[in-house]
Amino acid sequence: MPRKTCFPRLRVHVRKGAHGQVWSSWYYDGRPDGVKDTPLGSDYSTAVEKWRELHEHKPRIAGTLQEAFERWAAEVLPTYSSIETRKGYTRSLRIITPVFGPATWDQVTPKTITGYLKNRSAKTQGNREMALLSVIWAWAMTEELVKTKFPLLGVRGWKNKEHARTMEVTDVLFAAVYETATPMLRDAMDLASATGLRLTDCRTVQIPPGDTLRVRASKTGKSAEFSLTESPVLERLVSERRKITAPHLLLLTTSTGRPVSARMFRDRWDEAREKAALAHPELADELRAMYLRDMRKRASDLAGSDQEASELLQHSSVALTKRHYRTRATKLRPVR
Repeated sequence: MPRKTCFPRLRVHVRKGAHGQVWSSWYYDGRPDGVKDTPLGSDYSTAVEKWRELHEHKPRIAGTLQEAFERWAAEVLPTYSSIETRKGYTRSLRIITPVFGPATWDQVTPKTITGYLKNRSAKTQGNREMALLSVIWAWAMTEELVKTKFPLLGVRGWKNKEHARTMEVTDVLFAAVYETATPMLRDAMDLASATGLRLTDCRTVQIPPGDTLRVRASKTGKSAEFSLTESPVLERLVSERRKITAPHLLLLTTSTGRPVSARMFRDRWDEAREKAALAHPELADELRAMYLRDMRKRASDLAGSDQEASELLQHSSVALTKRHYRTRATKLRPVR
């Protein structure tokens, strides 16, 4: 006989055997529509998934990557302390969900992954997206959503080739933009090129109470200290900021005392860079290829050695610094 459930039109038929066996079969009640009942199987969880598909017009996600994507986003993503990491993962997840979400685990093969990378227009970003897929896959194994390992685990050379950015912010290029920049943008250029901080961290640095500027990297969580007495640039920045009345303690501020946003950075930089390109047509191509985030690269180039640059950028290894930041040509002395 029908059993009442919290799912409308979900019915169960129970049969008992001669020796006490019990068999339950679930159905979607078709009487309101004047049709036969739809069999949903003998497993309750599977029946509920099929019920959602029929009653709520929602696609089934059990057994697909979509199930893992939704659970990982709800259970794991919020645990990352870095805001930038969460933003990056959220952006990548949003892109791969329509592609891989409907697939079952056995449908994701080395060929589908490499095919995705081959057809992805943003090659480097595609690598980040597949790296996230690998992370979620490993988590899904611990949750017993999938039993097989990531299809390309341990395989070398399957990602798109990545090339380090070779842009060098020379003194000439720096000065060209600096002379057309607003005071706030000049302060940002000075702060980033003196400390090697990421732009996100530049916006959140606070006025030091003494002679030591303390920062904490939002991406890595590493802390660092800079002595103002060792840097005329930082000493001037802090001195001038203390003269500005503002309702906040952030080091970078507008002339009216407003905190600086990422949009302000982008807009002020685009305006100053274009003015500089028009004023220096011989440098126009190089100027238009330069980004504000390249100030971090300039900081690494200004460091005395690879080791000093690596420590300044708070990298985990000198090799990382040399591969992505210290990319300018080596100056050699001819032997004759």
